[in-house]
Amino acid sequence: MRTSARWALVLLGLLVLAPVQAKRSDRDQPMDVQASHFDGFRKPNSITTLKGNVVITQGSLKATGDLARVHFDANAEIDSVVLTGSPAHIQQLDDNGNLMQGEAATIDYQVAKDFAVLQGHASINQQGRGEAHGDRLTYNTQTSEMTGDSGGDGRVHMIFKPQPKAGAAAPAAKPAPAASAPAPATSSGQP
Repeated sequence: MRTSARWALVLLGLLVLAPVQAKRSDRDQPMDVQASHFDGFRKPNSITTLKGNVVITQGSLKATGDLARVHFDANAEIDSVVLTGSPAHIQQLDDNGNLMQGEAATIDYQVAKDFAVLQGHASINQQGRGEAHGDRLTYNTQTSEMTGDSGGDGRVHMIFKPQPKAGAAAPAAKPAPAASAPAPATSSGQP
């Protein structure tokens, strides 16, 4: 196995061992939807269309776009929201207060299944953890786990940031100025 492949497996294993939890309370919050215009209403198996400066918030989760389609299930509950924009944005805090930000041409937020699919020049940046870029990225809004696929050059690009080391938060001690260093000893007995 190549060295780079081994490192990738080690890094992925570390991410699986220490997953960051998205803000757990977000799912229990009401979803606030705002736009310049809407067409539709809340009824079973229907779609409401929102146009112009669409802003959707649910707890710490916020999604924006130029156009959104809100899909209701058979119980008239929100099943999914599909946002498009130039680009559309999504962001959410995890339980540690770290911010995830994503953008893409289309964001399909599957509310009932707790994930968002970002398609078309997609990028996700997780504060303190790293970032991913590809044609299609999937972000779990409960666990912060991601998957990715890419067309174009056929590659998903990721950057993993190192974890802060214990005690690294304390500022390093500054060396004493050179003027306070002791004078070198002399053999002549003169100071």
